[in-house]
Amino acid sequence: MTRKLTRLSRRYVVALRKYLKQERRASLQPSRKLGHQAVTFGMETLDLARIHEQALIALVLPCYTPSIRDVMIQRAGIFFAEAITPIEKRHRTAREANVQLNQMVERLNRRSVALAVSNRELKREIAQRKAVEESLRKSEHHYGQLLEQSQRMQEQLRHLTRQLLLAQEEERKKISRELHDEIAQTLTGINVRLAALKTEATHNTRGLQDKISSAQRMVEKSVDIVHRFARELRPTVLDDLGLIPALHSFVKVFSKRTRIHINLTIFAGVEKLDNAKRTMLYRVAQEALTNVARHAQASRVDVSIVKIADGICMKIRDDGKSFNVAQVLHNKKNKRLGLLGMRERVEMVGGSLAVESALGKGTTIQAQIPLTNGKRN
Repeated sequence: MTRKLTRLSRRYVVALRKYLKQERRASLQPSRKLGHQAVTFGMETLDLARIHEQALIALVLPCYTPSIRDVMIQRAGIFFAEAITPIEKRHRTAREANVQLNQMVERLNRRSVALAVSNRELKREIAQRKAVEESLRKSEHHYGQLLEQSQRMQEQLRHLTRQLLLAQEEERKKISRELHDEIAQTLTGINVRLAALKTEATHNTRGLQDKISSAQRMVEKSVDIVHRFARELRPTVLDDLGLIPALHSFVKVFSKRTRIHINLTIFAGVEKLDNAKRTMLYRVAQEALTNVARHAQASRVDVSIVKIADGICMKIRDDGKSFNVAQVLHNKKNKRLGLLGMRERVEMVGGSLAVESALGKGTTIQAQIPLTNGKRN
């Protein structure tokens, strides 16, 4: 599957480059062909969206000026929309949900390009500062000034990372509300109409009733998928009922899906924390358990949130295989947030994250946060 994905990604970049260069005379036939190949490989819309995002960063970012970059992104979006048409036809029952996903992909593509530009500019400026520091090392006064500027640039980069996490959280919350309040209600309304039609068709053929029953089952399945997607993005129970019910709900679904036994212990006082800290605890637990399912090959996980002398401690311990913590934390080629994202979330509210992993003892992730508002600027 990895080789197929690589080949398709290369073909996609070549076809998109040719499409952008041809302007109005460009044909969308290559994009439809790529879409059919993606269906053959068993790929989903999000798989093709990742390939499209990488192609945008490779083609649009270095090749076009800011004045025409938006135009190129819009034209690339037309190419992408045509490429995913075969996949959408395969999922007719989720057409409404796919529209929302396409819009989300377009927003994420724009933000990814903008973020890549900002990160490259910051890295270039930091590199320039370091070069100047080396040339002026003999001058204590100038060296001190340059060091202060370098530290300020690094703090700006950390602030940018935190802003990204906050933006992701707000986007998840918005999408979750839209899925619950619009898409799910629409599908439920369709199901009610089908039930009424089934009642009215009692005097018609049995075949018609069977078709209506089948359609009802498909709609019910779509509702379940939408609800699960919404829970993964931003569980409404976290906002409506609190952290404890949200974690119990997530652990129940997670354990059923992965067959990993979860022992969850939480003290009631955690609900007195502000929304930012409760959201942080939920996201760190969610990310940690997701990593256990993907990599640890564990059979049991103990999750506990307890009160300590100077704050609150959340500990997540699994009995799976170990890994090199330092290598993962300092791997510059790691493109996923992973442990770095968890650590940044904890530090945003003034806390600290510790990770221990030893052969035969599994992995333990421990997050400690203060009871008072210790959020750093």
